[in-house]
Amino acid sequence: MKIIIAGAGDVGFHLAKLLSYESQDTYIIDFDGERLNYINNHLDVITKKGDATSIKLLKEIGVHSADLLIAVTESQNTNFTISVIGKSLGAKKTIARIDNPEFLCECEVDFNKLGVDFMISPQELAANEIKMLLNQASFNDTVAFESGVFNVLGATLTYKSPLVDLTVKEARQRFASIDYIAIAIKRENVSQTIIPRGDTTFELNDQVYFSVPNYSMKNLYPIIGKEQFHIKNVMILGGSSIGEKTARNLGKEKFNVKLIEKNKEKAEALAEELSDTLVINGDGRNLELLEEENIRETDAFIAVTGNSETNIMSCLVAKSKGVKKTIALVENMDYIDISQTIGIQSLINKKLIAASNIFKHIRKGEILEMANLHNIDAEVFEFEVLENAKVTKKPIRELRIPREAVFGGIIRDGKALMCTGNMQILVGDKVIVFSLPEAIETVENLFK
Repeated sequence: MKIIIAGAGDVGFHLAKLLSYESQDTYIIDFDGERLNYINNHLDVITKKGDATSIKLLKEIGVHSADLLIAVTESQNTNFTISVIGKSLGAKKTIARIDNPEFLCECEVDFNKLGVDFMISPQELAANEIKMLLNQASFNDTVAFESGVFNVLGATLTYKSPLVDLTVKEARQRFASIDYIAIAIKRENVSQTIIPRGDTTFELNDQVYFSVPNYSMKNLYPIIGKEQFHIKNVMILGGSSIGEKTARNLGKEKFNVKLIEKNKEKAEALAEELSDTLVINGDGRNLELLEEENIRETDAFIAVTGNSETNIMSCLVAKSKGVKKTIALVENMDYIDISQTIGIQSLINKKLIAASNIFKHIRKGEILEMANLHNIDAEVFEFEVLENAKVTKKPIRELRIPREAVFGGIIRDGKALMCTGNMQILVGDKVIVFSLPEAIETVENLFK
């Protein structure tokens, strides 16, 4: 598969990184020679310095034979131009990163006819991610498959968790009545993700990801040492497009939402737009203002200003005032790894979310859904089992699943089934699989 990526920023780099594990024929174009040198030194892709809107350059790298052209520069207009030109020159499919969420709604303009097959808005995706995190407030990462029939949930183990100091095998025996699978562990000060085996021990402050059927979610709270709680009062810091979209989403679901915006004109405009939100003009870093707005009675604090450090610090202040759920938007991907260390429940990066969403379009047809987990460089997939797929030939224990991957559950006829070694996967099943990047290609082959 030949893939051309225009833009070597965070979205483009993360996409290229995912593709480099799969031996795809990948090209990446950017003006910035320093970025391209970094990519050349770290990834197995072909780089080209120059303007991706150049017809000559696109012809040089063979855009006519490209299966996919992905335009993810910082400029929406540039991305549109690249997509339209690339499609005209023969690219089979084009994807453009956009900033205007209006384009995602049904409108009078048929963008497909113009040459843009699919559009993605990082702001829109981040706002949707925030809403999902609030709906499972006791967890700091959450992914739902088949409308929640199966869920992947992440939580940091505190001293209240009875899992701490138990091995995976001991935990399974002690909590045999609860259906769950521990699919991954991110340990403090350890860069590599741990795929739990029977003799793996859960440790204090481990970030653990569980695959859980819907009917068992309420039973998971006691074993992670947390209580289930519902969020009603939400405070948003920052009237950015993500802040506005988040407020709009939450207002529709009957949350009590306050939004703090420092710029007076912007605050006034937001107040007119958001009828279900109380908009406050002020500096959200001002502790006195937060106290006046009853920060201590707030269930969730969401910081989405344009400054990552402001977002992190304001969330830490909110946590110190008793706020149960804190979510901070960060631009620097390196910050994602430290969320469990500094005590913020969830750090999200809109570019990482966007890259993972685009990656879905690169996958083969048997993949129905995929998601990225925030704290670890790995993917969760939902595969549909096709006729004659290798996974249907033997019981799970005999499939030679790589150590860097684990089956998290099966959805059969709309019902959740836990994976056991003796289970036989059937045609038509949907299988949840967690995989580190180096094992993705091997896992995919099992479903062919």
